[in-house]
This record gives sequence, structure tokens and C-alpha cells, in this order.
Amino acid sequence: MIVLDKENRVFTLHTRRSTYQMKADSYGVLLHTYYGPRVDCGDLSCLLQYTDRSFSPNPNAAGDCRTYSLDVLPREYAASGGGDFRLPALEVEGPSGSHTASLRYSGAEVCRGKYGLEGLPAFFGGEDDADTLVVRLEDKALRLCVELYYGVFEEHDLITRAVRVVNRGGEAVRLHQAASLCLELPGGGWDFITFDGRHVMERCPSRAPLRPGVQSVGSVRGTSSHQHNPFVVLCEQDAGEEHGLCYGAMLLYSGNFEAAAERSQFETTRLVLGIHPYHFCWTLMPGEAFTAPETALVCSPDGLGPMSRRFHRAIRAHLLRDPWQGRCKPVLVNSWEAAYFDFDAERLVELARAAAPLGIGLFVLDDGWFGERDSDLAGLGDWTVNQRKLPGGLERLVPRIQALGMDFGLWVEPEMVNEDSALYRAHPDWVLAVPGRAPARGRCQLVLDFSRQEVRDHVYGALKAVLSSADISYVKWDMNRSLTDVWSAALPPEQQGEVYHRYVLGVYSMLEQLRRDFPHILIEGCSGGGGRFDGGMLYYTPQIWCSDNTDAVDRLRIQYGTSFCYPPCTMGAHVSAVPNEQTGRCAPLETRGAVALAGTFGYEMDLGKITPEERAVIAEQVETYKAHWALLREGDYYRLTDPFREGPYTAWAHVSPDRREALVELVTGSTHAALPFTNLRLRGLDPELRYRVNGGESWPGGVLMAAGYPIPLFSGDYQTLQLFLEAE
Repeated sequence: MIVLDKENRVFTLHTRRSTYQMKADSYGVLLHTYYGPRVDCGDLSCLLQYTDRSFSPNPNAAGDCRTYSLDVLPREYAASGGGDFRLPALEVEGPSGSHTASLRYSGAEVCRGKYGLEGLPAFFGGEDDADTLVVRLEDKALRLCVELYYGVFEEHDLITRAVRVVNRGGEAVRLHQAASLCLELPGGGWDFITFDGRHVMERCPSRAPLRPGVQSVGSVRGTSSHQHNPFVVLCEQDAGEEHGLCYGAMLLYSGNFEAAAERSQFETTRLVLGIHPYHFCWTLMPGEAFTAPETALVCSPDGLGPMSRRFHRAIRAHLLRDPWQGRCKPVLVNSWEAAYFDFDAERLVELARAAAPLGIGLFVLDDGWFGERDSDLAGLGDWTVNQRKLPGGLERLVPRIQALGMDFGLWVEPEMVNEDSALYRAHPDWVLAVPGRAPARGRCQLVLDFSRQEVRDHVYGALKAVLSSADISYVKWDMNRSLTDVWSAALPPEQQGEVYHRYVLGVYSMLEQLRRDFPHILIEGCSGGGGRFDGGMLYYTPQIWCSDNTDAVDRLRIQYGTSFCYPPCTMGAHVSAVPNEQTGRCAPLETRGAVALAGTFGYEMDLGKITPEERAVIAEQVETYKAHWALLREGDYYRLTDPFREGPYTAWAHVSPDRREALVELVTGSTHAALPFTNLRLRGLDPELRYRVNGGESWPGGVLMAAGYPIPLFSGDYQTLQLFLEAE
């Protein structure tokens, strides 16, 4: 719900449990007055305090009043210059070379439904789901208009923000920074939680108190990266899973980003989130506009767990565009770890024939099916079927797979090219490369310049021909290196600061075209696993390969960290063979299945080489997934333990929205002698209901949450326990 008080220029956004408010003051400065637990009252600018602060300048309009300074007031969208020395959200270079902007309120309006963003991902909602507030600010000297967009999803406690900058002047201006979010919070005693790591160990939570000054994470790799994620949390220092005030902020963007929090000299906090200013400079000609990516906010007064579940529900309902929405997705098997580049049609049919009797419904052909692709040294970019490996092409192979009762999927990596390829030999100028310098390689690949329409048209035309040649129901879109040598032959020198962002817009454009032309195809995102796991990609690819690390024990941590924002149904998770390829660890098949079941669920192994006993376990795992797919997709997710802390086990639960069913999974750590007895306290149940556990004993919900469920003693490392609870 949005309350617009135009007379007093107060704008209030209400969700079920939170309130967000701003006010344009007598000088036209848009101030942030409140964001926190819901309060039903009027103007909250009474919370603002004014005093004379030395070395904090006063705007000229304030005259001799020394108690009014932009350096200390909470601003809704702060521009550089003008006496505010904290983090700016907007930095504009005017025709004179000045980097000062003075934004003042010029109008506001409310409309039903959720705003959209041309060419960019955004949450969606109709008139019954969401409302939109638009607040306009203006720099009269530059004739620059800044439009602030707010979307309110009341039932999901979600508020979205986006920014559009319009040049209404007669000369060009240059944007050096145009952040999507500027959020002011009172006090400086917050913890800053970021989600960090590296390839094959992504999104590990890192939590520390804010210190005076600026703390930031970000990416300048051209993608959101394995190293840091564009989702961060500010929370009270004693906040936990079920208590404490928490603010989550997610950027829906898949390129360079920065999340910076500043604890000011007067113990206030400003969070700025958006496109990284590194190598960013966007020229706005007269009449042109620039739109910054969307951010999404959740305020949870009752802990990190409820914050996560609100993000999960909103993402599932208003961000994912999944062709399998409301239906049970087939369990997939991927050919990579079974065959790598060494296969032909008969080998692929053999792999599928081993999987089909187990109930697996989707066979995915990974790398190596195109061009002269026998290793990662050649062929990338040549999107035609390798007839030597697959005589007759996909037109002949796919019906053979379908005859086994399986759908067919395909791996692609459209953004990259090998120098040993027909595409590169024909168009060497189509890659990102600085004139006079040999570009750096990554995985023996160069990066195609997706900021250029002709490059995208060529690649997409080739892919469209392949996808039209057979009945393909799944595409895995991979991207296996970071961007270097970022220079485009299509832009003049003064616009090279636009290449990173234009590249991302190009990726989004091609993905949107793929969705329009093949609406039935499920697209799974990937970038060396989790290098581009962000809200922007989820808008186009409703699931993302969570990590190239398929070791079940490591995945406990990776999926735990990912779950703070992203729902389990978006996490690509597969069972792989042991010893594990990344770690060499041997975990039981039952445990590998339990961990993968917390994600999209599939297999990454040669199912023709397993024992009869293992085949029975896998068939049971597939049946478990099919029996509980709705609970796994739509249920509320509870982190019952923290795998980053030493403990005897890691546990989590999926609970149905009506709290009548729950699926609980537990994985032990390394075993020790004479282990103590322990109970696992559950969450999310109805304390007034009784639950039958695995079809046997009946337990009161209140007891299971307060006292817990007795955990049996296990023999051996990394054992698993699965509990299915059903209300009587």
C-alpha cells in the first residue's frame, strides 16, 4: 500500500510487516525518514534532528542557518558535490566538467501494478499484486531529471527500487555513477553480511560489525562473480535466524556491481548498491535516458530466517518465469562427468538407456557436440552439430532419446569463442580486445563482444537453427571466464566506459529473445557453476547451476549461503560419482542424494557403471523427489543449523505453506567415538498439530520445536537422516 500526501510531500510505503517513508522538505531535498517494522502513523520527519556540525557545509538556500547540512541528513538519493561527503549514489559530469549535482523534488505519482524496466530484469506484478510510486527529482542547472521508482508487494513484504536518469538539457552529460539503491539507517552498530568465496566454493556468509568508514564488496570481472554476490544484509549485531532486525538488499544485475556501506562520523549508516563505478562512464545526449538496474528490499523485524523466506516467496511468485511452473520438473542426468568430450551417438544413447529405468526424465548433452570440439582448445563459437560424432545431427539423435521416455537438453556457451574456430577466423574483430594488445585467454577462450547487435544476431541465428532442428526442452547456458581487455570496436573512445554494461544488456536481450522464440524451453544459467548466480539471471533462467563443486559436504555450505536470498528451487544441484572430482571425498550415495534434493535435483555421473544396490537407492531418490516436488518447490525453507560452525550435523527443512507437511534432512559430519545423544529442534510447524514421522510415531508440533526430535547415533562419516512429517 502506498500513501501519497502531496500537500506535505510525504510518501509512505506499507507492506504487511514494514513501513518505508520519505519526505521532500522545505528546500526540496528528498529525505529518508524511516524504514523498519510497520508503523501506522503520518509524517515521521519528527525523527530527524538538526544541529550545527562543524565542517559540514550548509546549502546556499539555507541562508545563515547552520543547523541544516546535507552532510548529516538521511538522503533518499544522494548526488555527489553540494556538501555531502558520504558515499554518493549519483555522480554526473556536466558540460562544464563539474561533478556536482543538486537534486530537488519536482513531483510524484502513484499507479496500480508494478513498473517494468525496458531491457532489464525486474519483479513483475499486476494491479492485484503490487503498486508503484514514482518520485521525480530535478537538477535545474543541468536540466537533469532523476526518476525514482518504487514497487510495493504488500503481501510479500518486498519493496523494489529503480532509477531512471533523463537528460532534458541541450548538451551531453556523463554519468560516472548511477547506483540503484541509497538506503539510510539510523545508528552505526550494524553487522554487514556479505556472501563471498571463489570458484567451486561460492556464497559463503561473511559477517562483521560495521567499522567507521566504508566497507564494500563487488565485482569488476564483468559478471556478478564467484567471489562476491550482489545480495547483502545489514542487521542488528545480535540478530539470528529467528530474532533481530534485518535488512536484505538484492541487486538484479549480472555484471560489475558494488555494495558499499558507510558508517558515518555521526553514527549513521548509508548503503549504496548498484553498477560498479569502475570503468563506468555513460554519455547521455540531449533527450536520452539511462535506467539503472532494480534492487529489492526486505525488512525483517524477526530475524534472518523470515527475511530469507520472504525473498523466496517473492522470487518464486514474481521473478521466475518458469515453463514448468506448477508442474513436476523431470529429474535430469547430464553427460559431462560420464563422457566429457569423448562420445558419439551410440555412447549417448547407452547413457540414456541406463538412466531411463530409474525414472530419470531428461537427458542433457553437455559440451562437445558442435564444431570441431574434441577439447576446450577449439570449436567454441561454431554452433553447428558435429556430424562425425552425431551423424544425422540432433534430428536423428533426439528421437532415439525420446523413445526411451526421456526429454532432451543441450549445453551451450554463446558468449565465448576459441581462436581455433571458423567464427574467429572470419570475424577476429568480434571479440573484446584492446587495439595493439594481444588479449588474455581464459579456459583457452576469448569473449565475444555482446554489446554489438551484429555479433548477437549471428550467434543467435546459429543457435536458433540448432534448437529448431529437434524437440529440445532444456538449455544450459554457460559462461566460463571473466571479462578482460574490455574494449569494443563498435564504440568511440569516449564511450568505452559503456562496454561492460552494454555487454550485460546484450546478454539479457539474447536470453529474452530465446524465451520468446522457445517459450517451452527451460533455461538453466551457469557460469563455471555459480559465477553468475543473481536475481538478474533468474529473471531469464529460473534455475542456475549452483556450483561446479558437486561434493555433498561442500555443497552443504554453498547451498546454505545461497539460501539467504535465493529459493532452493533455483539452485541447480546434482548427485555425482565418488571419489568426488573436486575434493576426492567419498560420501554415501544416500547423503549425496539428500543434499541434491534440496535443489533442482539431478545426476552428473555414468549410471551404467553403478551396482544393483546403487540403482535401487537412486530409484528411491527419484521417487522421493516426485512425491515431494511441490513441497520442495513451494515450501518454506528453514535453516536448522549452521554448517560453518562446528557441530555434529547440518540440518534443514522444507515446510508446506499450511504447515501440515515437512521434509527434514540431516547430514552428519565426521564421526567420533562415544558421541552424546542430541535432539534436533524443528521450526515452522504448527504447535497445535500432531505429526506422524515417516509414517510411524506421532509427535506434537510444539514438542518437536521446543524439545526436538531424538537423533540416532550413526556409524561412519557423512551419514544422512530424512524425516517426512505429516499432520494427523
